[in-house]
Amino acid sequence: MAGGVVAKASGGKDYPGNITLFVFLACLVAATGGLIFGYDLGISGGVTAMDPFLLKFFPSVYKMENENHSTNQYCKFDSQMLTLFTSSLYVAALVASFFASIVTRVFGRKWSMFGGGITFLIGSAINGAAENMFMLILGRLLLGVGVGFANQSVPVYLSEMAPARLRGMLNIGFQLMITIGILAANLINYGTSKIQGGWGWRVSLALAAVPAGIITLGSLFLPDTPNSLIERGHEDKAKEMLCKIRGTDDIQMEYDDMLAASEEAKKIQHPWSNILKRKYRPQLTMAILIPFFQQLTGINVIMFYAPVLFKTIGFEDDASLMSAVITGLVNVFATFVSIVTVDRFGRRMLFLQGGIQMLICQIAVGTMIAVMFGTSGVADVSMDYAPWVVAFICVYVAGFAWSWGPLGWLVPSEIFSLEIRSAGQSITVSVNMFFTFIIGQIFLTMLCHMKFGLFYFFGGWVVIMTIFIALFLPETKNVPIEEMILVWKRHWFWGKFISDDDVHVANDMVAIA
Repeated sequence: MAGGVVAKASGGKDYPGNITLFVFLACLVAATGGLIFGYDLGISGGVTAMDPFLLKFFPSVYKMENENHSTNQYCKFDSQMLTLFTSSLYVAALVASFFASIVTRVFGRKWSMFGGGITFLIGSAINGAAENMFMLILGRLLLGVGVGFANQSVPVYLSEMAPARLRGMLNIGFQLMITIGILAANLINYGTSKIQGGWGWRVSLALAAVPAGIITLGSLFLPDTPNSLIERGHEDKAKEMLCKIRGTDDIQMEYDDMLAASEEAKKIQHPWSNILKRKYRPQLTMAILIPFFQQLTGINVIMFYAPVLFKTIGFEDDASLMSAVITGLVNVFATFVSIVTVDRFGRRMLFLQGGIQMLICQIAVGTMIAVMFGTSGVADVSMDYAPWVVAFICVYVAGFAWSWGPLGWLVPSEIFSLEIRSAGQSITVSVNMFFTFIIGQIFLTMLCHMKFGLFYFFGGWVVIMTIFIALFLPETKNVPIEEMILVWKRHWFWGKFISDDDVHVANDMVAIA
């Protein structure tokens, strides 16, 4: 798999850019950390659409569903306890990501992945065996800790292991695994919903142990990244590892850049306060706004509640889960588009194209639901409309899957210098989880009150985030991770925050133009 290409840094340096089998396998194993997050995203909506699960834990919702079939379509599933079940995971993930940053920095990226896998494994066992609300929420909280650790460490690991010119492709492996996890969960829900005896939901929840086992075992065999080894004082091992992952001995320039970054990092005693400094304003802004915007695309509304949403617009149980499987397949295949194009056309182009595509679809879906249900929310679904709703949702999912889905994890993981990388990634994860929690908790209430306007609400945010990307995000493709400061320095807006003295790159090969 190795080739003889080199990655041309923004400052003119040539780094080895070949991908070795060793790197490919390491990134493939690490990316499986995305399976646990994806599986949970997919499984939650399906389980909460199963009658035996609702009857056991949320009887009031079950009663409301079955009592009156003319219930307002917008307010059909409005239960705060039901949303708390889903959203509790994200609170735990938010808190856990801060602890994960310490583990990632002090012990290395792989042990953070291992900790996440083990915790998720325990949580899946408790959820599968749940007999009461306490067990259900406790299991969810442990799953959340696992997600927090995995989401904090995996994107950073992938960005550090990958050669600069293929970093986008390898990093998006994480998002690909998330989409595979969602699809697997949808297929499992479709199967378990047919189990006689009402215990299918237990199988769905307990099978989360499978992706957890994969990342737990896989992380034990992963090598440390050279960046992490240098950060922890193992410079000889780092140089040896860099030679191994690049497939060549010609790594001195890249190694020198890592050493320079490490020397700079050693001056930093408190990364959390350091990240607030003026020179890190561009990275901090992106670490907060990119995951914030990612949640306000409205994607989790679709993926959490795809079965619920399709059921609400009049499909039966099987049809709703099948529709979720269709969106899951679109999600997986569209992510491959991103893998193929991200290092060729760049991050900005995918962000902008995906944003326009999502906006068009949100307006279309919102308008069709407005025509079907109006503001009263009481109507039967015309089968003339239903296939079009599914079609536009699929095109929307595709737009997200090759833009904000993978790039929401890729860009924040590649823009931080070593001294603030773990802290920066924790901020990204915690902002992501915080707004996932908020939207998960209030979505059903918003749907009840805003009705079809909810789709226009998220569409408005897509306009804002697309303009933000166009103005403020510089292109980061093919730039070595330790030279990213140069990209910000040359930007029309962010350059004013970074002085010449803030730029520390080895070998003095870069003139800041």
